[in-house]
This record gives sequence, C-alpha cells and structure tokens, in this order.
Amino acid sequence: MRSERLISLATTLLALFVQSSALADGATSDDRIAVSVDGSTLTGTNGGGGGSLGWLHNFDPGSLVGVAVEHQVLADSQWTFGSLNGSKSFGSDNQKYNVYGELHEGGGVDDSHPFRYEIEAAGIIGTFDHKLSAQLEDKRVDVESTHGNLPKAALSYLWGPHLLTTASYQHSVSGNLGTRIGAVRFDVYAAKMTFFAGAALGPASPAIFNIYTSSVNKGALVVPARELHEEYLGVTKPFSRWHSDLTVAADYLDLSGIARASLTLSYIFHIGG
Repeated sequence: MRSERLISLATTLLALFVQSSALADGATSDDRIAVSVDGSTLTGTNGGGGGSLGWLHNFDPGSLVGVAVEHQVLADSQWTFGSLNGSKSFGSDNQKYNVYGELHEGGGVDDSHPFRYEIEAAGIIGTFDHKLSAQLEDKRVDVESTHGNLPKAALSYLWGPHLLTTASYQHSVSGNLGTRIGAVRFDVYAAKMTFFAGAALGPASPAIFNIYTSSVNKGALVVPARELHEEYLGVTKPFSRWHSDLTVAADYLDLSGIARASLTLSYIFHIGG
C-alpha cells in the first residue's frame, strides 16, 4: 500500500480496490468517501504534512471510478492536485483481468518557484485460480524538471486465506528519472484486521516520492537519482458498525542521507453496501 507512498491517496485506493476485485468475487457495489491526513519529517527541515479527500463509485462490482483532491506541504515546497482514476474487470471466475488508469494534474511552489505536477499511469492485472496475480503498468511522470516513463512489473501470490506476498520491479526507460526499484510486500489477514509491511531498494528520483525542496535540489535544475532504502508497515481495521475502515501506516525512507519519516491515517466510509 505505501511502498511508493503511492503519490496520492487516489492511487493507493485504486490499487487496493483493483486487487480486491481480482482476489474476491461478488464484491458489493457501493460508494466510498475517503479522507486522509499525514505528517512527515525530513532531514534538515521542519518536515510537513497534508491531507486528501476522495470519492469512489462502483457502477457494478467490476467497474470503479474515483476522484480526489490532495494538498501537501514539505519543507519549503507545497503542491495541490486533483486525481481521476478508474478500473474495469472482465474474464472468467478462474482467469480474471483488471485494466486501470489514473490521472493526477496540479501544481505547486518550491521556494517561490512554481512547478507543474502531472502523473499518468495505466496498467493491467491478471489473476489466475484466485491465487496468482501478475501486473504490468506504465507511469508517466512530469514533476518540476523531472520527467520520464516508469514501467512496473509485479507478481502476487495468495498463500491460503491469511497471507499475500508481492514482489515488484520498476525501471525508468526515458527522461531523467534514473529509477530502478525492487520491492517486496506482505499482507497478513487476521480475523479482525489486516497487517502489511514491505521494503524497497534501488536508485530512485526524489520526485517519485514527492521530495523536491530547495534543501534537496540545492539550485539544480535536474535532481539526480539517489540510492533508496525504504521500509514501511501498517494496519487496517474495519468497523462494520460504522461501515468504515481505518488504516494507519508508518513509512521510513532514506535517499543517500536524506531521510523522511511519515505517518498516515486514512479513513474510508462506505455509503450503502
């Protein structure tokens, strides 16, 4: 869920519901209101924080669309953007596919210098025999002076009803991202809550993780990739009485000595269903 911070709550929600649709049949169609708040520390700065508000709607159990708005502040930078995403599933009971897409458009200010924020992605997830899932995705990043395409491949396996493991790899193929990230994730489904944890490693552009401040770029037009070490963990607790879910996630990443620690609370309220 937080391995790439997932750039926005809308992206995280899209991945969550696409995967849920792939691993389980008969999901109830409903509307969801999603709210998140977060706080961060960043080496050599006073850190920052932000929040988001989103809405997701199922036209049917296999069709999802969502919109969201998010605002973030980190050190001397701040940015705001809107998001639009959607997914569609098709196929047989034992061989199901989900195609999805997302669009994030907005802008911000870095130490009084305005910049644009544009990220688009599209992908497909195939799930076979309810256990093995394969994902292919291409993401286009245009943030400040950083730009390029970042394809991703991932494999997930459901080891019975209580454990899901995922391994992924991202490798930029254009622009100046210079990113090659390998990641793993574990989801443990207990009786009353879900636990998740993961890690990522490899050279990565700071813009992939929403780190673009004057303390990082130091006046450079293009910020080179830095060696990434990231670990995260969290828990999701459903509250059936209130038709809602609360997720608490902690994330720590180090980009060649620039460290960021963050804590995020996300609340999803189901309308109907």
